[in-house]
Amino acid sequence: MPIDFCHIAPTPHLENFVDDRNTHLALAHLIETDKAYEDFYRGQSSSTIILDNSAFEMYKQGRPMYPSHKLIEMGHRISADYIVMSDYPNQKGQDTIDAAIASAPALRDEGFKTFFVPQSVIGDKEDYIDTFKWAAYSDAVDYIGISILGVPNAYGVEKDNKLQRFLSRWKMMRELSDRGLLQVARDNNKKIHFLGMVDGPNEIALMGDHAAYIDTWDSSAAVWAGLNGISFDSSPTGLVNGKFEEEVDFDFETCDNELLEIAKCNVNYIDEICGAAQ
Repeated sequence: MPIDFCHIAPTPHLENFVDDRNTHLALAHLIETDKAYEDFYRGQSSSTIILDNSAFEMYKQGRPMYPSHKLIEMGHRISADYIVMSDYPNQKGQDTIDAAIASAPALRDEGFKTFFVPQSVIGDKEDYIDTFKWAAYSDAVDYIGISILGVPNAYGVEKDNKLQRFLSRWKMMRELSDRGLLQVARDNNKKIHFLGMVDGPNEIALMGDHAAYIDTWDSSAAVWAGLNGISFDSSPTGLVNGKFEEEVDFDFETCDNELLEIAKCNVNYIDEICGAAQ
């Protein structure tokens, strides 16, 4: 099956790039603060909606994670199907496991399915793998997220090394496959989602045979780079200068047709790669 990609866009351009896709990933911190953003995702109820806990954004901003009751309330507002449970970057994996054990029953009671994101202390690859293993077997987990932050952290390469960061999730998928854990997750009916994208869209193609285990993927890379005049290119990663690091401005709006066309071409580029994934 092809990978179902969830493009992320500034609120004024959601209808340009995101409307009526099969699966959406909505960000909790925007559901909380942006009524137009909330209204858009409420209107996508015929699609599968994952409510992300915004852990990546909260971690980068040094803010505390959302409590489960707050995520449940926001999930109901947009009729989400899955809620990403609290996870704790750069903390031992057991902290994230304990949070999932505590919150999963409440999420299920409220009609949501659960989404678990393995984490570990920076440099502790084995703890990350053990945390994934727990999720692959656990009845508390429906979806497993492979994080743009968690995996590079596990290898200790999240900062200042774009090559290592770009290769980190490919390496992790190989390790999980070699240990039989990807198949365990599949046999136990767990879906797998890739959260975000590192230094270019060709990370999707890099997954190769392991792409068959990836159900969904999300990123703002196509739209946000395009709206800043950056086209995907023929370099090995698809972005010759690596990830466009400027934080997404979700209030950004433009009528510049050239920028909108670049973003559209970037979206199509990713969709074509995902369509070829088997």
